[in-house]
Amino acid sequence: MLSSNIKGVTNGFPLRIEVEKAMEKSVDFNGEFIRSLFPKIDWAALVEASRSLGYAELPESADAAASMLESEEFLQKVHHALLEIHLEEGALVCPETGRKFPVSKGIPNMLLHEDEV
Repeated sequence: MLSSNIKGVTNGFPLRIEVEKAMEKSVDFNGEFIRSLFPKIDWAALVEASRSLGYAELPESADAAASMLESEEFLQKVHHALLEIHLEEGALVCPETGRKFPVSKGIPNMLLHEDEV
């Protein structure tokens, strides 16, 4: 959901992910929550981010995904991609400028330099 807000950038989303270290953390599953969140998800960005983090279990197409919202197995996969895979160390990269925003201990540093404001 983060995007690059560097001055002059018109296409700052989705940020690409460079992974140095990723972790999985268990989170209680709530299928209704995933169903209600689904319409708000940029599916292509989620698929790209998941694959960057080594998880390739989501369908490429949002239409295919929407047709599977009654499948608990599918909802579990979306839940895992959204809530259980965490980028611990690495960088988020602006798609337009290539500017890297470091991620340390799971926290992205999105502060801009003076010339980027």
